Amino acid sequence: MNFRQMSIPDIILIEPKVFTDARGYFMETYKESVFVEHGIKQQFVQDNMSSSTRGTLRGLHYQLDPHGQGKLVRVLKGVVFDVAVDIRKGSPWFGQWVGVELSAENKLSMWIPPGFAHGFCVISETAEFAYKVTDIYAPQAERGIIWNDKDIGVEWPLKQDELILSPKDEQNPSLKAAEFNFIYEG
Repeated sequence: MNFRQMSIPDIILIEPKVFTDARGYFMETYKESVFVEHGIKQQFVQDNMSSSTRGTLRGLHYQLDPHGQGKLVRVLKGVVFDVAVDIRKGSPWFGQWVGVELSAENKLSMWIPPGFAHGFCVISETAEFAYKVTDIYAPQAERGIIWNDKDIGVEWPLKQDELILSPKDEQNPSLKAAEFNFIYEG
């Protein structure tokens, strides 16, 4: 596997080694010892999967500490534009975002540690999105930031009139009004 830091260094893009032959392909998507060697030492406690249609935008989501979730995300079918926003107080990247296209074809994964809001937009007709998390879902700790916050400025690949959002995601607060309790530890 190839591990590459994104413009916010704690976000890591992971490219697997893919072994292809006439039967198809094989790849490892997670191996604890390799991840630890690259600084990802968190234990995963739950796997999640969603299926969405084109234009679905989920996010920007996070959970407050002590239930902050690190996420290892990848796409099993289709294409998404995946985004992480730094919400760690004191971080030199606070309020900045990184985005990458994840697809069944490119087989990339992205590591998003606790302290980041996460979201994605489906740009194919459908997509199946899988992710491992480092803490279980805790509804009392669930929070969000509005997807089109002007202070963050995510450049989503679809126009606003093409997007499908949940009523809850349409009501998320701005970054300035959001509640979060993550501290950057350098």
